[in-house]
Amino acid sequence: MPDLRSLKLLAAAALLLPATAMAHHGWNWTEEKESRLSGTIVSIDHGNPHASLKLRNAQGVWEVDLAPPSASARAGFVKGVAKPGDKATFTGHRSRDAGELVFKAETITVNGKTYDVYPDRPKSLKPAG
Repeated sequence: MPDLRSLKLLAAAALLLPATAMAHHGWNWTEEKESRLSGTIVSIDHGNPHASLKLRNAQGVWEVDLAPPSASARAGFVKGVAKPGDKATFTGHRSRDAGELVFKAETITVNGKTYDVYPDRPKSLKPAG
């Protein structure tokens, strides 16, 4: 049977896990102002908990956080619609930390088509067209 100290450590670890998991989920880590990001896709991951990709432009290689795979699929952004080497433009919000090249995308425009992965979010910028 575990001792009291072990149980307290286990409880403390359980409380910290959700905070760690939420570190880059949601929108609180992003700037309020909507912005645009363009570049060349380096890689794409359609996995959980969010689809993501790497995008290269003159500033460097950006980590772009997309919607969960189910929301991306509802918007039509599924495997095969974009690939490394494609030019893409996003609207969304960059990280509040100016030293991070991290972006939370709301819309993705690639190969002449725009995918709105967060259709219920208000937007101040029109997608690239």
